[in-house]
Amino acid sequence: MKKTTTRLADGRELIYYDHDYDARGGAVRDAVDRRPLAPVATASEIRHDRLLGDSVAIASHRQARTYHPPADECPLCPSRGGRLSEIPAADYDVAVFENRFPSLAGGHGRCEVVCFTSDHDASFADLTDAQAALVLDAWTDRTAVLSQLPGVAQVFCFENRGEEIGVTLGHPHGQIYAYPFVTPRTERMLASLAAHREATGGRNLFDDVLADERADGRRIVLDGTHWLAFVPYAAHWPYEVHLYPKRRVPDLPALDDAARAEFPRVYLELLRRFDRIFDQGRGAPPAPPLTPSAHPAPAPTPTPYIAAWHQAPVRAEQRAEFALHLELFTIRRTSGKLKFLAGSESGMNVFINDVPPEAAAERLREAASES
Repeated sequence: MKKTTTRLADGRELIYYDHDYDARGGAVRDAVDRRPLAPVATASEIRHDRLLGDSVAIASHRQARTYHPPADECPLCPSRGGRLSEIPAADYDVAVFENRFPSLAGGHGRCEVVCFTSDHDASFADLTDAQAALVLDAWTDRTAVLSQLPGVAQVFCFENRGEEIGVTLGHPHGQIYAYPFVTPRTERMLASLAAHREATGGRNLFDDVLADERADGRRIVLDGTHWLAFVPYAAHWPYEVHLYPKRRVPDLPALDDAARAEFPRVYLELLRRFDRIFDQGRGAPPAPPLTPSAHPAPAPTPTPYIAAWHQAPVRAEQRAEFALHLELFTIRRTSGKLKFLAGSESGMNVFINDVPPEAAAERLREAASES
């Protein structure tokens, strides 16, 4: 991997991650942002909710962010044919840059955009193993760098996919938030971790969850050599999968080479299953391979999802006990129907799931790729 750091016209940082830097013939090295951009002006602040004890980012400048541009005006595509974008180079493998409309700014954290590929019409599931491995390298490097910034308490890498989720740019991309506080969800995990350790005489909650899921077996979706994917016992969302490295580590930089090597195959398979689960009849096996006389099967319906990496806070006392994991879920509950957060979920944070976790796991196993 080759990492190249440069600056956009308004001073924001841009980082390219390339498989073969020399093959680009200097396109990355010499690309300059020629747009007449004014310096970024943000008005982000963090406010503390005294009743709930959590924090809220107030970011009024985000009202002006780019909203569903046509494909030929996508700001995440390379700059080609005289059209200038956020990526000055004519091509790239993976590009990361500071968000022009950040939720966190002005000394209150940092927000970055991660472009997974220069192909506007692709998705993460379309990437090759090598491309997915490069994205993992970028997530890992940014986690390590952002964790060293003053005031950063936690680094969150994630992808939102689909207009139903609220995505406003169709180009395959994700984001990284460097929070100036530990997020409420992580605080709850740390509290559960401490309570479990106290109640069991020192046992680790994450280790016990994985052991229990493997012993039960009904909710396992994929069981690799170094990774385990399962639908959690108390899944909040209709289709929700948690992906853990089998060797507990606190964050992405701590993954060993073996886990890194296996990750692309496991993760891409999960994403492809998510795209297939609503295109097969319940209980139906995967469609057989096409013969020359067969009619082409309909293309899978892209499933809207959120993929979220949970990493240990930078300076938490329980950092060594935390388990890095990815939570992947969709708001689609069946073909043509979405799960909206209603009164119980939005008002009281008590989820009601229409799909039993065991049934969801079975559907995801049925959607396996043909070997």
